[in-house]
Order: sequence, then C-alpha cells, then structure tokens
Amino acid sequence: MDGIKINFTVTEFVFLGLSSEPRLQLILFIMFLLFYLLTVAGNVVIITIIQIEPHLQTPMYFFLTNLSFLDICYTSTNVPQMLSNMVGRKKTIPFSSCATQMYFSLSFGMIECVLLGIMAYDRYVAICHPLHYTVIMDRNTCIQLAAVSWCCSFLSSMVINVLTLSLPYCGPNVLNHFFCEVPSVLRLACIDTSLTELVVFVFSIIIVFIPFLLIVVSYAHILLSVLRMRSTSGRYKALSTCASHLTVVALFYGTAIFMYMRPQSKSSRAGGKVIAVFYTVITPMLNPLIYSLRNQDVKGALRRVVAKQRT
Repeated sequence: MDGIKINFTVTEFVFLGLSSEPRLQLILFIMFLLFYLLTVAGNVVIITIIQIEPHLQTPMYFFLTNLSFLDICYTSTNVPQMLSNMVGRKKTIPFSSCATQMYFSLSFGMIECVLLGIMAYDRYVAICHPLHYTVIMDRNTCIQLAAVSWCCSFLSSMVINVLTLSLPYCGPNVLNHFFCEVPSVLRLACIDTSLTELVVFVFSIIIVFIPFLLIVVSYAHILLSVLRMRSTSGRYKALSTCASHLTVVALFYGTAIFMYMRPQSKSSRAGGKVIAVFYTVITPMLNPLIYSLRNQDVKGALRRVVAKQRT
C-alpha cells in the first residue's frame, strides 16, 4: 500500500501549531495573549487620539488610522484561533472556516502592503511638494486611495483563494502551521500546484512588490530633497516624519516578501511559521509603539489627552 494515496475529501484541517510541548504551549499562550491585548489596546489608542485631536486631521494620520484599524482586523483573524488551539484538545478547523480565515488573512495582508505604499507617496508629496500638498492629497483623494487599497486587495485575495480551494484535497489534512495560510494549505493538495503557485507569485508582484517599488522611489526622492535642504532642523523634521513609516515597512515587507516571493519547494516549514509570527503578531503589536514613540505629534497629542483626563 506504500505510495498509494487514500482518496477522500478533507472536511477539516489539523494544526500542528508552534509546539507540541504542553509547558511551552502554556508559555506561548500567555505570551501571545499579552501580545494580542497590547495590539488591540495600542491601535485603539492611536485611532482614538487621531480622532479627538484636531491638528492630527491630516492625510498622514488618516492613513495611519486605516493602518491601525487594519492591524486590529489582521491580528484578530489569526491570533484567537491560535490561542484556542494552544489550550484546547481539539486543534482542528473546518474546511469552510479555514477558507474564510485564509481569505481575510490574505486580504488584510495585501491591504497593508498597498497602504504602506500609499503612505510613502503621501510623505513624498508632503516633503518634496509641500506647497501643493493640500491640493494633491485632499480628503477625497485620500478616501479614494484607501478604498482602492481595500477593494483591490479583497478582489485579489478572492482570486487566489478560489484557485487554492478549488484544488483537490484528499489527505493528509495536517497543517504544519498555526493558522490557514495559502503556502501551507497548498502543500496538502493532491495534485501539482505549480500553476497556482505561479498565480500567487504574480499577484505577489502586483500587490507586494509594486507598492514596495513605490516606497523605494518615494524615499529616494525624499532623500534627495532632504539633502538639498540648508536647514539642519528642516532635515531633522523631514526625516523624523519618515522614520516611523520606514521602520514599519522594514518589519512587514521584509517578512512578507520572504514568505510569498520564493519557491515553495525551497521554503522551510518551521522557518515559515516563525516568519509568519512576525507579520501576523509582532508587527501589528509594534506599529502603535513605533508611531507613538518616534512621532512627536502623536506623543504630544497623547500627553494632552492624559493631561485633560487628570484635570
């Protein structure tokens, strides 16, 4: 019977998770629960401060509000399931629930890629064309750019998920992961997945790499513009507004490109899980800390809100 694959339809997937050691699972549960609570609380604080502070009603902070809301959605798609698997005996997920989780997780990840590219363009206009900034990045334009990022990502994710889930899954049904993600699910298909992997790669080029190029080009122009400035304080102010965004880009894009823009045959399954932890758990938690600690406007607004609460 060796080499013969049993032909049955998979109705659920079993997660291997990050560890099978009970003590380590308990430690990981406490750690990731804390990370999740910090993520939600931190991003809610950022959204609240931006909404109640009049001088933060600018395009930059409009997109930051989108990013904070997105991080809450992104981490909520994956982390509760992971926490449940760590403490529960049954580490399974129905096929339909896996499909839903995979769709929204991929959608939110794609939105973040596009949104980070738009935020880089916003900084380029603000620093390189300051006199035309309010005209180019008016409220309607910002809303349209945000809407395009959400709509295009949801549609792209639908195409990838339809192709992935239309493949036959006839066993085994064990996912070496802690949530349903396209690369890990593709490994369980019963047929050759080269065509689907090619489609995923093409969409990765469009949704991941093109915004990344926009970021690189935008910051190249920003750097040239900053070098032309004669005022040291002007240079510092220009670079300080970009530092937070660049840090977030490095954290998110570095791991996302490594995960989705390499051949599946060359990917390490254990390494893939560690990388996935960074862009699904760590980065959404660090984003509000990065933007609050490195951004003078946000820190000042936070101090004013705290001062108002005390008086």
